[in-house]
Amino acid sequence: MPPHPETWLRVTPAGLFCEPGGFFVDPTRPVDRAVITHGHSDHARPGHERVLATSETLAVMRERMGTDRAGVSQQPLAYGEVLHVNGLKLWLRPAGHVLGSAQVCLEWQGSRAVVSGDYKRRPDPTCAPFEPERCDVFVTEATFGLPVFHHPPAEQEIGKLLKSLRLFPERTHVVGCYSLGKAQRLIALLRQAGWDSPIPLHGALMRMCQLYQELGVDLGELIPATVQGKDKLAGTIVLAPPSEIQERWARRLSDPLPCLASGWMRVRQRARQGGVELPLVISDHADWTELLDTCAEVEAPEVWVTHGSEDALIHALGLRGVRGRALHLIGLGEDEE
Repeated sequence: MPPHPETWLRVTPAGLFCEPGGFFVDPTRPVDRAVITHGHSDHARPGHERVLATSETLAVMRERMGTDRAGVSQQPLAYGEVLHVNGLKLWLRPAGHVLGSAQVCLEWQGSRAVVSGDYKRRPDPTCAPFEPERCDVFVTEATFGLPVFHHPPAEQEIGKLLKSLRLFPERTHVVGCYSLGKAQRLIALLRQAGWDSPIPLHGALMRMCQLYQELGVDLGELIPATVQGKDKLAGTIVLAPPSEIQERWARRLSDPLPCLASGWMRVRQRARQGGVELPLVISDHADWTELLDTCAEVEAPEVWVTHGSEDALIHALGLRGVRGRALHLIGLGEDEE
């Protein structure tokens, strides 16, 4: 009988450790060997000796941390490429979260576990779509693991933004979005909706968008958003970090209308507290239904939950005959949404 994954995949203070492979998945402190699912800072941290990830994730890590801190040794692994380590089989599948994001698939003596990292199930032209992999244990996130979270179509939310722009053509619509993944997805969604004008960006978003373009993702013309040219920004859509949409920088623009793109905008209280006039429910994570559907699709009899609303998801899975376990991994989810 194949060994249960809990005998060779365990939680440590540094994160999830694969004993036969001798590496950690998304460790929260510097380690000798790390496999990284994607480039967000709660999953990709500096100071590891040897790092394995997709080539895109490695590029993101070098851009965010500097080459010298993104791993002394960096090994790219393409989706579907199989690596054998001490009898362990390792390969990566797309997670659909951001460019380069991957699920870590592990097989040891006939026992298979898949560590999802963060993932979404909606179409996104800026990254490869999620690919389900059958397994004995599925290690999933649960950022939006409550029944209240049902994300509307992203195209519908972009329609709300464009409608507001038509209603208030004199105002600068400032959309808060994270620099890695969300900003590029919003740009691509706007392009798909026919918005072909140059898109002004806060300086904190520009370099990551340029990296996406260098890696083959077409985002169209992007320009710096500067308060010196604020009159020219009236009637445009400006993208900025979420922390800036209510700060001095945004207030110096032409009659700014603060917007925020996040799955948390489903919670009206969050929008009101943040002074958001136009909440856009656009998430790079699976919603409640998608979490349950994904767990069913991979056919795992057991699901481990890394972070988020663990209890609700584990209870719902139990009603379906699936055993659940909360890993309580500290430090995950801090850079998301």
